Amino acid sequence: MKVNKSMKQKIIFMVINMNIGGTEKALLNMIAEMPKEKYEITILMLEKYGGFLESIPSEVNVEYVEEYSRIKDMVNNPPKEIAISLLKKGKLIKGFNFTIITLVSRVLKSKRLLFKYILKNVPEFKAEYDIAVAYAGPMDFISYFVVHKIKAEKKIQWIHFDVTKIGFDRQFASKLYHKFDKLFVVSEEGKDKLIDKLPDLEKRIDSFPNRISTQLVLEMANKGRGFEDHFTGFRILTVGRLSKEKGQDLIIPVLAKLKENGVNVRWYCIGEGSAREEYEQLIKKHGVEKEFILLGAYPNPYPFMKQCDIYVQPSRHEGYCITLAEARCFNNPIVSTNFTGANEQLSNNKKGIIINFDEQQMILAILQILKNDQFQMKLINETQIGKVSIRNKKILS
Repeated sequence: MKVNKSMKQKIIFMVINMNIGGTEKALLNMIAEMPKEKYEITILMLEKYGGFLESIPSEVNVEYVEEYSRIKDMVNNPPKEIAISLLKKGKLIKGFNFTIITLVSRVLKSKRLLFKYILKNVPEFKAEYDIAVAYAGPMDFISYFVVHKIKAEKKIQWIHFDVTKIGFDRQFASKLYHKFDKLFVVSEEGKDKLIDKLPDLEKRIDSFPNRISTQLVLEMANKGRGFEDHFTGFRILTVGRLSKEKGQDLIIPVLAKLKENGVNVRWYCIGEGSAREEYEQLIKKHGVEKEFILLGAYPNPYPFMKQCDIYVQPSRHEGYCITLAEARCFNNPIVSTNFTGANEQLSNNKKGIIINFDEQQMILAILQILKNDQFQMKLINETQIGKVSIRNKKILS
């Protein structure tokens, strides 16, 4: 029987863009497990671009905020810089108004006043939805947009990061988040930290771990080529955006020390980001240009995950690390720093080694795996992940 489209639940997910990243991948994984006959899904982006654009299923509606190109600088750049720029362009009234709004919002400590001014000429979405999700959270601008510019019966705030490690505006959240029916955090530990920040909203806060399809990951692992450098030593792999929060600056000196210890090893990094130039300089400083390989961004990193000897996640902080969950699909030893959610995925010295964000601990963990065959086989045999279906937990009950 053909299902009437009006019977479907209409859901809109709002994100920044579809860059190749954990948040975007988590969204695609979740959408893939949502029954097509039950949901009519829309992805709303501030900007319509990114390496995952082509991965959006054809049945998903794609929208973007057309006015964002005009207001982007006001959202992201320092207010003083924007005001000066407007004045230099001869837009005196606009520059004066923006300066006044900025000063008032700063004095009153009300970011909402600034967002209201920035969005004053952006119309409310005409379409109405059953559920609207501020998915790229916590991004204050998207949270405000979902609350004030999208009509929906229920609204959800999704938190992908450790709110104790990022610039979380507690005052802003304590006022705006009351307008959301549910607040989902991607790990139990992360949920507890959000409750600690916003105790008045405890009843609305719940955990909703990022989903992956083990079957799809394994299938994709057989579709790419993976390593092609014919290296015969140990291969270590790290996947993640090149940024300080992902911690690649820790592993570059670690590789140098492993090399000094006579270990025949290469370390490969999949990902792109703002810290590339800094890391390239760090690679030269430690003399590991031939051993530390920046592969760039790969929409399909799974052949490399399958073929590597050790997978390392060196993040300073995470919400729920989806690349770690994907690495667990392959029975390779894993070393991870002790960020939020790591203990929910790994049992220390069982499914992987969890260490502090410390160079010496990282070296010892890797050497323990490489030099202790019995321990290595123990990790290989026990590193696994069970597929969790989104149907086991509703977005909103």
